[in-house]
Amino acid sequence: MAELRNRQVVLNNYVVGFPKESDMSIVEGTITLKLPEGSSDLLLKNLYLSCDPYMRFLMTKEDNPLGIGAYKLYSALTGNGVSKVVESGDPDYKKGDLVCAWTRWEEYSLIPSSQIRFKIEHTDLPLSYYSGVLGMPGLSAYAGFFEVGSPKKGDNVFVSAASGAVGQLVGQFAKLKGCMLLEVLEAKIRYFPEGIDIYFENVGGKTLDAVLPNMRLHGRIPICGMISQYNLTQPEGVTNLAHLIFKRVKMEGFLVSEFFHLFPKFLDFVMPLIREGKVVYVEDIVEGLENGPAALVGLYSGRNVGKQVVVVARE
Repeated sequence: MAELRNRQVVLNNYVVGFPKESDMSIVEGTITLKLPEGSSDLLLKNLYLSCDPYMRFLMTKEDNPLGIGAYKLYSALTGNGVSKVVESGDPDYKKGDLVCAWTRWEEYSLIPSSQIRFKIEHTDLPLSYYSGVLGMPGLSAYAGFFEVGSPKKGDNVFVSAASGAVGQLVGQFAKLKGCMLLEVLEAKIRYFPEGIDIYFENVGGKTLDAVLPNMRLHGRIPICGMISQYNLTQPEGVTNLAHLIFKRVKMEGFLVSEFFHLFPKFLDFVMPLIREGKVVYVEDIVEGLENGPAALVGLYSGRNVGKQVVVVARE
């Protein structure tokens, strides 16, 4: 069986502070497109790779708070991806199936079937959407807003990082729910003089500190991320926490993994909205695995507009 080229994005250095493109490199290996005899694994051709802020936690040598294994030096990065099954040793999957999986940043991956998130059943929407609006970021927005934020019609909603993979959806969900949406804090006095009911938090630091005095009585703050703090050796302090007491604000962090059981319900909710044009999703797509390091690093300087996706191969 002939061997094919299999390029990978590998980690060169454990990261301190902001990651750099030089912390990663492209290496060339080979792979045989045939499973070992008796294997129950799957051989995947990776199509789209998702750039996600949490990946920064996996670039450090120390244990990370997510409970996900850190990247190993000189090994391929791992993350969420959209892939096509080339060979399968698992009867639940067959050659040609499209899947969302926890895969490696490489052209082809050999993984156990336990790393398959789900099989893609609906292909009338762009496959890249399964790394964003129809994947983990979409579920994060849905669960964080509806389950943790508990919105009511007429609520004033402020979304930080509203142009990112998650925030852009929260804003649209808020409008569909009949909420008033705010994306720029400086406009708060003009549009929301009575205060903010829901602050969907994805930035942290000074942004969180500025929002706290502007929260409304019994407001809610779902915390999805704090990207402004991920690369700091000394995180910024928050000085306005006393407003949580004065205004009886509920601030709650969450991980999307807690809500995986809602995935079918979420897809039933969002797919018709996308098809009808009531939810629009913006992607920032780069072509080629070789551009993956720059795309990933760009997340932490706000270079992307929309969901950052790396195209490894188109079907």
